[in-house]
Formats: sequence, C-alpha cells, structure tokens
Amino acid sequence: MPGEPSLFSAADYTFMAEAIRLAEKGLYTTSPNPRVGCVIVKNHQIIGRGWHEKAGQPHAEINALKQAASEVKGSTVYVTLEPCCHYGRTPPCTDALINAGIAKLIIAAQDPNPRVAGKGIKQLKAAGIEVQYGLLEAQANQLNIGFVSRMTRQRPWITVKIASSLDGKIALANGKSQWITGEAARTDVHRLRARSCAILTGINTVKQDDPELSVRYIQTTRQPFRVILDNRLEIATNAKVLQKPGSLIFTTLQDNQKIDSLSEKGARVVVLSSSTGKLDLAEVMSTLAELEINEVLVEAGSTLSSAFVESRLVDEIIIYFAPIVLGNYAQSMLNLPELTSLSQKWQLEIKEIGKVGSDIKITAKLI
Repeated sequence: MPGEPSLFSAADYTFMAEAIRLAEKGLYTTSPNPRVGCVIVKNHQIIGRGWHEKAGQPHAEINALKQAASEVKGSTVYVTLEPCCHYGRTPPCTDALINAGIAKLIIAAQDPNPRVAGKGIKQLKAAGIEVQYGLLEAQANQLNIGFVSRMTRQRPWITVKIASSLDGKIALANGKSQWITGEAARTDVHRLRARSCAILTGINTVKQDDPELSVRYIQTTRQPFRVILDNRLEIATNAKVLQKPGSLIFTTLQDNQKIDSLSEKGARVVVLSSSTGKLDLAEVMSTLAELEINEVLVEAGSTLSSAFVESRLVDEIIIYFAPIVLGNYAQSMLNLPELTSLSQKWQLEIKEIGKVGSDIKITAKLI
C-alpha cells in the first residue's frame, strides 16, 4: 500500500521531520485550525518551507510554494496533514499544488475533517501526482490531538491539570493554595494554557481564587477562551476573569438581567436546559466543539475535576507534585466516591514522568 512505512527512505524521514518541526511553530497560534508544516524538495535539496500560523492566513503548502517559486515544478512535497480540497477561510491547497506542477506528495496524516478525509488525496492522484501517506503519522496527529478529537468525536481533547503536594493535597483546609508548586512548574502550566483553545474552571474556583485564567509567563499572540461553569450565575461582574473579552459562561439559569450585565462585560453566556439544575459536562463539551474549541485545559477544584473523571471525559491528567506534605486536614486533589473494593479503582496509564524545577510532572491517561 502507498502509505506503508517500508516504502519511505531515510531522506523521506528527514524531510518529514523538518515539516513536523515547522508545524510545531503554530502550536500556540493556529486554533481552531490544525498545526501543519510543509517542505518542498528538488534534487535532494529543500527549496521551500512553510507552516500555518493563523486561521484565515495562508496554509503551510501555500507558504512553502511561495518560497520555492519557479523551481517547484517536478518537486516532491512533504506535508504533515492531507492538503485541503475545499473552500474554507482560504482556497483549497490541492488546486495550488496541482497548478504548481509538483511530481510527488508525501503526507504524514490524513485529514479527519469530513470535508477532506481522503478527498484531497483522491483529487491529487487524479491529477497524476504520486501520493504516499502515513510517514510519521503518530507525531503529526499528536500535534493535532484536539483537532482530531473534535472531528472524530465531536468534542475537544480534555486535559485536567492538578498542582499537588506529595500526599495528594491541592489546598489547605481554609482554601489557600498559592503557591504549592514552584515557578518552573507554573511557567510550564502557562505553556499548556497557550496551546489550549480554552481554559475551564468552576464558579467555586472563581469565587475562592479570583483567577485571570490567562497566559502570562510566556509570549503568545493569542489568549485562550476562559470557560466558567456557573449553574446559578453567581459570578460577580468585577471578577478578574471578566476584565477582558473572551469569557464563556455556561449556566442553567435564564436570568436575563444578569446575562445582559455579563454581556456588557464582553462575556458570552450559554444557557443549557437541565432538569437537575446542574450542567451536563458532555453537553458543555459538545457545545464547545461546535464553537471550534479543539483543546480544553481544566484548572478547577477537586469537585469539578472529579466530575470530569467520573464522566469519563478526561483524555489526560497532568499532575505537578511539589516536594511538600500538607497533612490530613488539607483538601484532596480529587473528591471521588468511596470505593468498597480494589476492583473499583480508577486505573491510569502513565505516559510521561519528568522533573520541572523542583517539582515532578506526571502525565497519565485514564483507562
């Protein structure tokens, strides 16, 4: 089959790795679009490089074609995601590649978007271009975990972040939690925020900590949306999270006067129907997907974090363990129901362990 890795040469791997490196440049900026990189090669030399920076701006292929200019005819193009074949915010890249006269295209991953999903490959082959795919596919998809999730599962990729003591505590009994982890860990969290499309928390965290939920420790041109789950619209209009536009407040309460006052602050209020007065997390996630949110970072207290775990909506949990102990009276990282048998345990698969400053960072998958 054309996508079998055995058909790829060492040079192919080198050029695709460069395309993936270029795609990484869009880690903080491309949302809601996928992160894509492109390399154009002729006579074993790279003649064009490109990456997609921002929705509405040229795609990676177009940027690479522009750099390659007149030399592109008969070249081989390496791209991390199947070229688009439809009109969206920009014209289709398949037309540009065909018109440029390229001879061969090697793709890392097929586009899960139903508007593309193999149609781009089919169109390019019909134009006489040799197409191979599947080279460094896992690496390309990892860059776009949220985009793939939204296209295939109709919900964002959900990460729950926890900062904890070694004995599993996230705050003192009086609610004080600043700062459990060190500065290096907090900077790393801002990297997670920067790549996310939205940061989500609950109303209790807003009332207790009054967070900004913004990216501050690293440089970025885009701030993620700030999502607050607030069943009874208790949020104060002077909350820090509302001081800049870009807040989404989910509630079950149709209080038009409060909604109008929040709208004046630049917030968008989404009212979801509920027979229990509580928000359905799955419905919230489905709504966020409709709003083109790819990746959600949950930064909340133990109750809301536990609700995500119990609902099986969590794709990964990232825990920063500080080398401290807070004791029995401090608040636990999760507030899960009592278990009566070890067979009921919540099983995790450890994906990565590392040290960030003086803290330990563990990335795990709920299985």
